[in-house]
Amino acid sequence: MKKELAVIILAAGKSTRMKSDLPKVLHPICARPMLGYVLDLVKSLKPKQVVAVLGHKQELVRKIIPSGVKIAIQKKLIGTAEAVKTGLSALKSFKGTVLVLYGDTPLLKKETIKKLLDYHLENEIDATLLTAYLKKPSGYGRIQRDKYFSISSIVEEKDADEAQKEIKEINTGIMVFKKETLESNLKYIRPNNRKKEYYLTDIIEILAKRNRLVDGIKAEDAKEVLGINTRAELASANAIVKKNINEKFMNNGVTILDPESTFISFGTKIGVDTVIYPFTVIERGVRIGKRCSVGPFAHLRDNVELKDDVTAGNFIEMVRAKIGSKTFVKHFSYIGDSFVGSNVNIGAGTVTANFDGVNKNNTVIKDNVKIGSDTIIVAPARIGKSAVTGAGSVITKNIPDNAVAVGVPARILKKGRRNG
Repeated sequence: MKKELAVIILAAGKSTRMKSDLPKVLHPICARPMLGYVLDLVKSLKPKQVVAVLGHKQELVRKIIPSGVKIAIQKKLIGTAEAVKTGLSALKSFKGTVLVLYGDTPLLKKETIKKLLDYHLENEIDATLLTAYLKKPSGYGRIQRDKYFSISSIVEEKDADEAQKEIKEINTGIMVFKKETLESNLKYIRPNNRKKEYYLTDIIEILAKRNRLVDGIKAEDAKEVLGINTRAELASANAIVKKNINEKFMNNGVTILDPESTFISFGTKIGVDTVIYPFTVIERGVRIGKRCSVGPFAHLRDNVELKDDVTAGNFIEMVRAKIGSKTFVKHFSYIGDSFVGSNVNIGAGTVTANFDGVNKNNTVIKDNVKIGSDTIIVAPARIGKSAVTGAGSVITKNIPDNAVAVGVPARILKKGRRNG
């Protein structure tokens, strides 16, 4: 049985427990806002409509919302029931199934949500919950069941008594509803809890008392459904996503010698037979070709591209740099805002001085150049094909093809160096 699907993503909250001014859903996991992972999941479900409910600093959050996703603004942050009501206001003409997700659950898998939706539709349930079992369920709402083991209500931790806090089955917050059931029963929710908020979880007890069909399925892996509310939970999620990213690269032909000490951001591309050495950090948007060698202790920042057969070795940092094939940047170098050609050998300790105090300037190093150790290239500068710089040189002007430059500041030797 198939019905049209709409998804409401709740992403209005603050970062209260993170003690942050940044909206919680924008905190990064492997260099990507956590909300981005939820948006990917929703896209994979191919719903008829998607609504993102925004609130706190919504002008920042809406920047990562893709086209095709409706935005609804929760003006008063007075609970999840109010947030869902706000989302429903953008789904007035929709009829079918409504899935409620949260912007702070980035580890959720498509297979788990598909299982939840299938169970809900096949059994024609009014409300279906995704639950999980935790040995230490602190911080989560507890699932209460009646003597027939049916779900009768959810009690939030802050409102739970000591006996209820001992319950190990928790509410993940992820629920599926018949739209008409959700819409017609939200009005019965009252702010009868300690924080005077309208909890969506209260609808479960309302439906149970009205003899509507309520059920739930348990997530096989509790880790994927855990929400992120603290910096510690953010770090735990980051470790899980990092592990997944590294394993995916290794399964696709990349050697990562020590996955535990290798940090690769979301959105990185790496070619087959490349080797990543320990204690390497690769930020988002980096592209690495085939048969490259990176690290150890390398830091590749945004907009770095390494062509095939590049060596980016020990204790190097690159940012906004394009490195041609078969080029060596082996030891203790900083290459920023640079275009480096093929078959270039950059000696140890080389620095591109790209910032003049006002602007970031570009360095261009053409093919077959040899840069002597401890060379400083003061951008903007252009070093011609097959040129050579002496060790310790400070390059302050363009170097012609085949020339040799030495000294502080570097001077061009009269006799150029020519190939063949």
